[in-house]
Amino acid sequence: MRAAVLQEIGQDKLEIFDDVEATGFGPGRVRIRVRATGLCHSDLSAMAGVLPQPAPFIPGHEGAGEVLEVGEGVTTVKAGDRVVVCWLPACGACPACKRGQTELCLAGFMNAGTPNFKRPGGDVFGFAGTGTFTEEVVVDAGCAVPIPDDVPFDIAALIGCGVTTGLGAALNTADVEAGSSVAVIGCGGVGVSAIQGARLRGAAEIVAVDPVLSRREAALRFGATRAVSPDELPDAKQSVTAGEGFDYVFEVVGRSATARTAYENTRRGGTLVVVGAGAMDDFLQLNMFELFFDEKRILPSMYGGGDVLRSYERTIALWRAGRIDLEGLITHRVPLGDINEALDQMRTGVSLRTCIEI
Repeated sequence: MRAAVLQEIGQDKLEIFDDVEATGFGPGRVRIRVRATGLCHSDLSAMAGVLPQPAPFIPGHEGAGEVLEVGEGVTTVKAGDRVVVCWLPACGACPACKRGQTELCLAGFMNAGTPNFKRPGGDVFGFAGTGTFTEEVVVDAGCAVPIPDDVPFDIAALIGCGVTTGLGAALNTADVEAGSSVAVIGCGGVGVSAIQGARLRGAAEIVAVDPVLSRREAALRFGATRAVSPDELPDAKQSVTAGEGFDYVFEVVGRSATARTAYENTRRGGTLVVVGAGAMDDFLQLNMFELFFDEKRILPSMYGGGDVLRSYERTIALWRAGRIDLEGLITHRVPLGDINEALDQMRTGVSLRTCIEI
């Protein structure tokens, strides 16, 4: 089968091979025919070595498709079911799951260290234990989440990561209060989803911050009340909050510099939500006095900060009701053979989400 493979960490191009085989099918496992997958910035981060991932590997973790076959003991799905790929399944038995913090379950991360593909030259890993830039993938049954028949594959793919992460940051982690002021730094697919979440919660002012004009314009269509470049943020802070700072600031870039900017633009007693996935050697510096004196809450948000399966269901319900726009997030579509074009679209910032149709 065909798949897009990164041979070595640090390379900026993927190679398309047609001699890849999905491995590991057996009891408790599911084989999925991937139909659509989104390109998330985390894929680029893994390719660059910012996020740890063994190589060679197949990127992609935001996918949807149909079940081809199920292994012994699998009862949650059957052949022919439409599913979204969940890269962070909950085991249900670990301390985090028992506390109800299923987004902190480490079972999914354990899969990342086990190859789930192979080529004639040897084993190939799947990013985050999945790897959806391919025609087929074999995953644990918990990674195959059934979806209703009326949800298109491209929409379902977005729900698998970016939309769930952004919406959840606003609805679960921050629990944005009606009438509040919000700033979102980084307005790709995840940032725009956070904007939609803040709008759903009734935020009075939502300021989108991004260096790319097309993304700022898109943010306004999705619910931002104003959109500014990073250089214009101080003026927006003064205009919207009289210089006090925003009630909620979402950092959706994954860098210490933007996290520091987010902190400085959060009001005293306000909430900074860290959504971007950054590098282990990129440190955010805060002094002990400001932590004490400003009493700002710093809330990391992992995969939307809530139960993933509930978040999927909520997102589908909101989409059906017309309360959120998911179709509009897909700004570009490319076939698998043009995957490197999608990478360029992400790097230049011209896309919110590129859908790779397989």
